[in-house]
Amino acid sequence: MKKFNKRTYKSITDFIKDIKFLFKNRKTIKLINNGELISKTFQERLMLAVTGVNNCRYCTYYHTRLALEAGIQSNELTKILEGTVDNSPEEEQLALLYAQHWADQKGNPDQDFKAELINSYGEKKAEIIEIAIKTINFGNLSGNTFDYFLYKITFGLLGNS
Repeated sequence: MKKFNKRTYKSITDFIKDIKFLFKNRKTIKLINNGELISKTFQERLMLAVTGVNNCRYCTYYHTRLALEAGIQSNELTKILEGTVDNSPEEEQLALLYAQHWADQKGNPDQDFKAELINSYGEKKAEIIEIAIKTINFGNLSGNTFDYFLYKITFGLLGNS
């Protein structure tokens, strides 16, 4: 059986902690999702940057569709999912790199990088960016944890694509 290689929730405690975060920030998340705090294209780029690291097939499908509807070109989407942000707007590249770094470091980013994000975008926008990152990370880990369950109950036949 091929090894399951996606990031998942490792404990119910981590899952509950993220649920609490989402509940506490639900108003801000709603404003982000409505495009009121950052543009829809910027939001979808952030979603894809994190999803590219975590490799959630459900989020990849869903946010690729939303990004295309928002007007992002398919070649840029492919590059973001592959980890490259060169085709993205220059003013968003630092945030996209931070999103990838944040996901890669499992929510424990380098504090100098975080300070650079705050210096570039301001404290409020940096907080909004981080909330968007945490939101998609929750979706990614939830989808991947579900896939791990499929993988286990089917003895590796499903869930590891």
